[in-house]
Amino acid sequence: MDEKMNKVEESIKDLSEIRSMMERSSKFLSLSGLSGVSAGIVALLGSACAHWYRDVYVSGDKDFFQFLLLDAAAVFILAVGLAVLFSTRMAKKNNLPVWDHTAKHLTNSLLTPLITGGFFCVLLWYHGDVRLIVPAMLVFYGLALNNCSKLTVSEIQYLALGEIVLGLLAMVFPQSWLLLWALGFGALHIVYGALLYVKYER
Repeated sequence: MDEKMNKVEESIKDLSEIRSMMERSSKFLSLSGLSGVSAGIVALLGSACAHWYRDVYVSGDKDFFQFLLLDAAAVFILAVGLAVLFSTRMAKKNNLPVWDHTAKHLTNSLLTPLITGGFFCVLLWYHGDVRLIVPAMLVFYGLALNNCSKLTVSEIQYLALGEIVLGLLAMVFPQSWLLLWALGFGALHIVYGALLYVKYER
């Protein structure tokens, strides 16, 4: 009886190890919570710059929204750079590959909606529909996160949903666009990153 129990326990252990190996091969598990926190801080700094610029220029001025696009691009580049830095550090710490087929698939899944959304925002600015830029940023970013949610930690789905909801709210309350932008790209990232860090890295 004891021998049978031992065999069952060994089988369960083997299945758990196989499942863990399959998960590591099919999911990008090096996404650091510090990436989310740092991205949120950078976004809050970017929103502070936009707030300062809005006080100097008329909020409906097309030049202001051109600045907003440049500001958002700078935030995106800095956030991605920090995400790569922290995720690379986490991968090395856990002896996981930094750049494999899963990471490439994740990048492609993320970039397709982001690049599409970027061009869409530029076209909105070009045609003068500037009040739709922030909602479009939030919605397309949320769709990008949702698009790659099956390739990394499941918690990213909640971040994706939050971004989309805030984007739709920015359509309903256009006068609060800067606050919603700061909440979406700043506060949500910090909360999400902190929770991710506590759950997987601490």
